[in-house]
Amino acid sequence: MASGTPDNELSAGPSATEAPVSEARREQLLSFIQTHEFVRIYDLARQFGVSEVTIRSDVDILARRGGIRRVRGGAMRVVEAVPEVDYEARVSSYLPEKRLIGQAAAAMLSPGDSVILDVGTTAMAIAHAIADREDLTNLTIFTPGLNIALALERAIPRVEVVVTGGTLRPQQHSLVGPVSTLILERIRASFAFIGCNGVDPSFGIMGLSLPDAALKQAILRAARMGIVVTDASKFSQTSLVRVCGFEDVDTIMTAGAPDPATVAAVRETGVELRILNNDRT
Repeated sequence: MASGTPDNELSAGPSATEAPVSEARREQLLSFIQTHEFVRIYDLARQFGVSEVTIRSDVDILARRGGIRRVRGGAMRVVEAVPEVDYEARVSSYLPEKRLIGQAAAAMLSPGDSVILDVGTTAMAIAHAIADREDLTNLTIFTPGLNIALALERAIPRVEVVVTGGTLRPQQHSLVGPVSTLILERIRASFAFIGCNGVDPSFGIMGLSLPDAALKQAILRAARMGIVVTDASKFSQTSLVRVCGFEDVDTIMTAGAPDPATVAAVRETGVELRILNNDRT
């Protein structure tokens, strides 16, 4: 009779210990990613001494559980969605950052340009910066924001202001709905500046409602250059509705100290990301 290890001991070898070892590694992996916020697959494989295939499998399992999020080239901690806040409740927040964005956006413009300006507090900062630039003449600005249009009134007649129309949405003092896109479907502006409610590395630029997202999509389609303008707080947020992917915009312009994990993940997509400081870099 042949001697050796019994069959039941053979079958209980690696398979009996594999699951506990894998689960222990995933717990460590979860803690590591949440601590470091964003980590590349290659670096995780080196850190844990396993293959990239194994790490991808672990990341997929953890992502399905909701502990982390799989993004292009790596993994990051989950960013929570936030509810909509009315315009008046946001108007005084991140004012220095919004002023920087407004001035940088206005600096991109030249006399004779045409601009589509979205709604929101950052768009309002751009409107004020445009109105302050007395050298800007023969400018045409389209906007769905009633308060944005009123802020630009002091720049008339060197600036022509066109309100796109639609159904009033009081939370943002904006006009939305099917009618709001009729004018946008007939123009091709030089620049479009849109705000957002979240920058999500997995899904792109996020908005709060379907009508709001549809309007932003129409704005982007109606311009030669699409620029997302948002203060740094949106890099720590996501939201309900996807507006577009990073490939659908030319630039993301922000100011402040955006979440490093989100910054790294967004830059992995190849989109131009401008983080402004007092030197406007």
